Amino acid sequence: MRSPDTELSRWVCSTIDLLNALRELESWKVCVIAMNGMAFDLSSPHRRMLTTFLSGIAEFERNLISERLKSGLAAAKARGKSLGRQTGQRPKSDRLAPKVLALVAGGRSYRWIAHDLGISKNTMTSIVQRYRLEDPKLCNPASTGPRTYP
Repeated sequence: MRSPDTELSRWVCSTIDLLNALRELESWKVCVIAMNGMAFDLSSPHRRMLTTFLSGIAEFERNLISERLKSGLAAAKARGKSLGRQTGQRPKSDRLAPKVLALVAGGRSYRWIAHDLGISKNTMTSIVQRYRLEDPKLCNPASTGPRTYP
């Protein structure tokens, strides 16, 4: 289960999800108590109606947030803003790039190089892809002879 949140809309995505989760917890004889002290259980018709009503409001709120976010992104895109992660410095991968390229050219596997240099395989792959775009001959192990393994 997720860490305790103060918002019901953060626990489940829809009213149906909440009711299914509460029914499953009820079958285990567990009652959910929110941080504000409100108990969510389905033991009586009144509590079931209140739980359904509150989860409906939480789902509505979640949908409103999603709608505002999408319209904000569309407006930013229309203004010409670039969306997504900003490009920046890669000091560690830039520093290790010559070693990585030499080992790739030597026929070492990406996994072995990543392990040996203490970087992730994804970082290793991004280094090779970045430099392969600049000069395809740099990362061509076929021209260097047989592969060597540790």
